[in-house]
Amino acid sequence: MITDDDGQFLVKLARTAIETYLANANIIKPPEDTKPILKEDRGVFVTLHRNGELRGCIGYPEPVKPLAEAVINVAISAATGDPRFPQVTLAEMGQIQVEVSVLTKPALISVQKPAEYMDKIEVGKDGLIVEMGIYRGLLLPQVPVEWKWDVEEFLANTCMKAGLSPDCWLQDGVKIYSFQSQIFEE
Repeated sequence: MITDDDGQFLVKLARTAIETYLANANIIKPPEDTKPILKEDRGVFVTLHRNGELRGCIGYPEPVKPLAEAVINVAISAATGDPRFPQVTLAEMGQIQVEVSVLTKPALISVQKPAEYMDKIEVGKDGLIVEMGIYRGLLLPQVPVEWKWDVEEFLANTCMKAGLSPDCWLQDGVKIYSFQSQIFEE
């Protein structure tokens, strides 16, 4: 688990990374005094909001990089590379709220039949990854809470995020993973 102080460090690191990159295209490095726990490989997402509306969200679902380094990379990508939005401007940063979600490693949910997902997924606690062939979609744990979805709506929307039909979770060959996150925000 990451402490609140460490979480706030990551949020400030994300903001600094974005502002530095937007100002002069430089990619910062994690500070020398970064704690060892923040150098462990972890999955992480950075979400940007402007006036309560989504403005960008990019992340690594798997633990592929040291956490502080991953935060820097995905923060810049959330601001400049989310295909759903134009690039964030430096002038806009005063209106942007930064959120960092530190993830646990995704775990495959084992079921005998799809109806069992209803009892194995907890809205507000679990994030989901739906995978079928080359298709993969992910929704963070806070998304179904924000949209007031139940488990079935959460599954359907994660399927659609993967580019699949809303009921793909009922089909053979679909893999569904859950993960949890600690959320830190400004």
